[in-house]
Amino acid sequence: MARTYYPVFFDLQGRSVLVIGGGRLALEKVQGLLGAEASVTVVAPALNQELTALRDSGRIEHLAREYRSGDMHGRALVMAAGDDRLANAGLQADARAVGVPLNAADDPANCDFILPAVVRQPPLTLAISTGGGSPAVARRIREELTNYLDADTSSLAELVAEVRAEFRDRGEFRSIPAEAWQTAMDSRLRILLSQRRRDEAKALLESRLISAKTASDS
Repeated sequence: MARTYYPVFFDLQGRSVLVIGGGRLALEKVQGLLGAEASVTVVAPALNQELTALRDSGRIEHLAREYRSGDMHGRALVMAAGDDRLANAGLQADARAVGVPLNAADDPANCDFILPAVVRQPPLTLAISTGGGSPAVARRIREELTNYLDADTSSLAELVAEVRAEFRDRGEFRSIPAEAWQTAMDSRLRILLSQRRRDEAKALLESRLISAKTASDS
């Protein structure tokens, strides 16, 4: 049975993350971490071609040797990108000793957290996980969601975020019923966005929310 995990998004901007390994799996971890603007250190005797290029361009730091237990101190996260489960168990013990969460690639038993399949359509980020039980299913769902999301979905998310911030700044956000936001995002609003009539879409959204607020206050 798959474990039950608590889903969370880490803010890693400028924070130090250690990746152990210099091959393909390490590259996958590094690319995701750089996308989150983390400060990445890779420890491995040698790097593959892509990681070497990242090191040479100054995007990552490289410790050209085997891992040492002190390497985890001060890190926000640790990623183990090898395939030795016995070694991963030792790494997990080291990580827990210093209070740093560790992910071991394809080894849920030695993970403090696992990495979901991710769909990015800024500002949306969707994460899909089967609790480590069936990554292939998570990847398949990711593909289906990628095909579903489009630029109009991003426009909707940006518009709602903008209006939400404005209502919050005016101190009116909490007086709007939660279901009003869902009701307001109907097909008419989406059609206006698809037609690039953003100002009209914003006015429509605001009027619906104000009406819901008035009804709630009365």
